[in-house]
Amino acid sequence: MACLTEIVSQVRERLARRPLPEGSLLLRTRAMPPPLDFEAALRGPVLALIAEVKRSSPSAGEIGDVDPGEQAARYQAGGASAISVLTEPRHFGGSLADLRAVRRHTTLPVLRKDFIVHPGQVIEARAEAADAVLLIAAALSELELDELRTVAEELGMSAVVEAHTPADLGRALGAGARIVGVNARDLESLEVDLDAALALAGSVPPGRVVVAESGLRSREDVLRAERAGAHAVLVGEALMRSADPAAAVRELLGR
Repeated sequence: MACLTEIVSQVRERLARRPLPEGSLLLRTRAMPPPLDFEAALRGPVLALIAEVKRSSPSAGEIGDVDPGEQAARYQAGGASAISVLTEPRHFGGSLADLRAVRRHTTLPVLRKDFIVHPGQVIEARAEAADAVLLIAAALSELELDELRTVAEELGMSAVVEAHTPADLGRALGAGARIVGVNARDLESLEVDLDAALALAGSVPPGRVVVAESGLRSREDVLRAERAGAHAVLVGEALMRSADPAAAVRELLGR
């Protein structure tokens, strides 16, 4: 199975061989409408749900072959607050085409979820109309985290900085993260420990938006995350496998 170190190494090598055309991508960003406020969408009076479009993963294998735009529309109809799109192709079956399809079918803020290690990928995300990007603390140095978050904010985007361990959390906070994603999945071993993740979520200082990620499959899991201090939950696999994604979103939110 692929692990974080392997995937990030592959991404860095690919970008070194084929650098992104940052100049032309920046020109494209200037023609885009302003980004939607991803952070504000998660700061509502009730728990928010980020519904994910994810075709496959190293831990689960094939998950769902769906039209990403139609799936996003179903998520919005069910009451999701934002959409996450996996765009990594080799291990998750995603693409920027999926991101574009989602953007065409929803008015909700959209998060590009990928293994982002270079400013060009952040610019690319904005050029494709993403409103936010995921940054994985364990995959980046403190300088990289700070630089990538700054680039995102200069483009008007939000950055979700993901942590799995207390050390990750310390680096995320040190880099000025306003939105902290607490991932129950260890991206090296791919094992899930929801209890440890919720304990970590409870240690995030006030003022930050906390997003609980991975291992959330039921209404009770969502309630546990909310009690632990999460402002939002990110759910992918359970929704992708549902025959009625809109109803599944409503069930998770208790509506």
